[in-house]
Amino acid sequence: MRLRKQELAKSTREFSARGSRVIRCEECLLPTNNCLCKQKPTPSGDCAVVMLMYKGEYYKPTNTGRLIADVVENNHAFVWHRTEPQEQLLALLNDSDFQPYIVFPHEYALDEPCVSEVTNDALRKPLFIFLDGTWREAKKMFTKSDYLRGIPVLSIPTDQESEYKLREASHGFQQCTAEIAVDILRLAGETQCAENLKTYFHYFRYHYIKGKPHIDDIPHPDESQPV
Repeated sequence: MRLRKQELAKSTREFSARGSRVIRCEECLLPTNNCLCKQKPTPSGDCAVVMLMYKGEYYKPTNTGRLIADVVENNHAFVWHRTEPQEQLLALLNDSDFQPYIVFPHEYALDEPCVSEVTNDALRKPLFIFLDGTWREAKKMFTKSDYLRGIPVLSIPTDQESEYKLREASHGFQQCTAEIAVDILRLAGETQCAENLKTYFHYFRYHYIKGKPHIDDIPHPDESQPV
């Protein structure tokens, strides 16, 4: 959300897209009558996350990357640039306190080391890099970013059908960013963060589609239970 506000401040024209006439909460971007803010968990965790976002993704109310940032305390967001990455991003990738991982399917890796587990290192915290955009945009970010070369590629099985339903996917098993992050956090031993994100994501889906009667298969969370 900080990144979104920074980009809005630099914009020379008003942002307009489908749904732009809806009156939205400035904090969660959902319609004010379906605000999600009361369900926002307290950030926690020992790992860190980087949301490397395709241009415009940070404006979209359907984006789930911001849910991860609400859950993981040490979070960073950057606009993706193919050849001119931000100095702050490069500093994070080269920080000796972190072990970076790119979260992406192994089949797209070229010379990068492919891993399926997170190294338990007391001296280096895991830094998970999520390529946040549409599936096509994420593949472009992965293949066109020379500064990400050599960073281990962390992949998990994604044969489970996505529960997202808010955007069209080429395949049912193409999960959204938050769904992938739940499994990544579990893999890293961040059990509480993973459960917080899973619950928060379910609330997000429920609140978002309250005004979308064409989607009728979303379970109703028990809002009497704390997140």
